[in-house]
Amino acid sequence: MRGWKTFFSGMWAVGSILFLIIAGIYGATGAPAQSDERKNQLDYDLDVPRDEVICFALYTVNDNILKLTAQLYPLKEGEDRTLRLEIKEGGEWTEIARTEVIEVGWTAPFRVENWDDTKQVPYRVNHGDKAFYEGTIRKNPVEKEEIVVVGFTGNSILQPHGGTLPKTDIVDNIKKIDVDLLFFSGDQVYDHNRHYQAWLNFGRDFGEIIKDRPTITIPDDHDVGQPNLWGQNGRKSFVPEGHDGGYYKPVDYVKEVERAQTSHLPDPYDPTPIERGIGVYYTDLNWGRISFAILEDRKFKTGPEAVVPPMGPRPDHITDPSYDPKSVDVPEARLLGDRQLKFLDDWGQDWTDADFK
Repeated sequence: MRGWKTFFSGMWAVGSILFLIIAGIYGATGAPAQSDERKNQLDYDLDVPRDEVICFALYTVNDNILKLTAQLYPLKEGEDRTLRLEIKEGGEWTEIARTEVIEVGWTAPFRVENWDDTKQVPYRVNHGDKAFYEGTIRKNPVEKEEIVVVGFTGNSILQPHGGTLPKTDIVDNIKKIDVDLLFFSGDQVYDHNRHYQAWLNFGRDFGEIIKDRPTITIPDDHDVGQPNLWGQNGRKSFVPEGHDGGYYKPVDYVKEVERAQTSHLPDPYDPTPIERGIGVYYTDLNWGRISFAILEDRKFKTGPEAVVPPMGPRPDHITDPSYDPKSVDVPEARLLGDRQLKFLDDWGQDWTDADFK
């Protein structure tokens, strides 16, 4: 992860936001090549007991719409592909939605409109008559004077990065703080070929806090299997490093990653796909009367190859200390797409139910 993915403007009104950054899930070292160690970390048995097939669930609530995505272990032939979402009211469980499992990646996205965000509600996701995954949909903390957000960056599984260390101390402390919102800013997955297995590993690490509070997860370069990412409107990259711009992995791989990590986010500002049918997810989330712009800054960014003059061993590396920064500020290089700029303009002017951005 190299750089934040949200856009915060310094506009104060009522209340405050406490933003805790946990930037040390792995060390700030360069990305190593795929290794036997990394492969071994993910060589676990996916054939779990059938009452444990739901690994974890992510959710957000925005504009009275609940979006929740359940992540499953692989289902077997003949097993039901339907999941049910229930809430507890008056001591009884009531079904409020059903959805079909998407077998590519084994996700199950729910969408519930007219959600009452003034109440805290227990929920559970059910598969068959054995698997139940429970959590809490929090009430919108509009009455709080201080909103606590915890930000994470990177979740390497490599031992040199501390990836083999348990996350229990982090999880336990976050539960004690009782944070309002979780923000995973990228590299939740640090394996370039097996996103699914590594994503399950992420869910096992952080499921205890994710299940009970709204969570923003946005994929970065390693999530989509690249050491760097300049999305360049979704075109195909022809080098694994990605510095020519675009996505190197197959489109279906990229779509699976984004479906797993972003389908629980509020609806995109403009859902029109980019090149090759790759989706977008830039949007906003209003929680506790704070409006957050969720800005996927990689998707339209121009790759450096053949655009900026070479000044190092790689197109994306500058090793000449005397270089002129203006030399890389070229007209054809874009940081954000026109669609994103329009979104930011509209978002910056819309203060509906928001005191702070």
